[in-house]
Amino acid sequence: MTTLSSPKSETRKGLRALTSRVAKDYVNPYYAGILLGVVLFGAFFLTGNGLGASGGLNRLLVVVEDAIVPEHIDRTAYLLTMAGGDTNPLDSWIVVLTVGTVIGGAFSGWRNGRIKLETNKGPQISSRQRWLYAFIGGTFMGYGARLARGCTSGQALSGGAVLSVGSWAFMFAVFGGGYALAYFVRKLWN
Repeated sequence: MTTLSSPKSETRKGLRALTSRVAKDYVNPYYAGILLGVVLFGAFFLTGNGLGASGGLNRLLVVVEDAIVPEHIDRTAYLLTMAGGDTNPLDSWIVVLTVGTVIGGAFSGWRNGRIKLETNKGPQISSRQRWLYAFIGGTFMGYGARLARGCTSGQALSGGAVLSVGSWAFMFAVFGGGYALAYFVRKLWN
């Protein structure tokens, strides 16, 4: 006798199968660095551009903005070059790179058994606080990326690869700031 299951239980089974894979060890960081260098070289060679993420995400937001308030796009010089008139903001190499990064990351996480819903936090902080701090930090990072006209990956990888003094100074400032701030937020993780 066959029993019928509800669509909800089928969805749960599918999610469990997706997230119940045994996690594999992380790849050697030196090997990963070499692979990242090869990908960066390939990006420069094939597109004439390096790697980054904020530009692609920005263009995805401009698609929504163009659908809601197209007159604002046509009055703002910065947005006009991306989506003014009949210009499609998705017609850019950075959008393809961003979408490919998300798909590739999801596939890699699934393949290596690392897709799961969890909140990484220390014992001194609640999950709600962790999410709040993550949201605040992400907001600052997103604003900073747009203000600086690029994200940390674009600065560090692409700018550093072409020996840009500004990119190297930026990365020293990021690491210095991170180490200086770590003392004050250490209780969130211990």
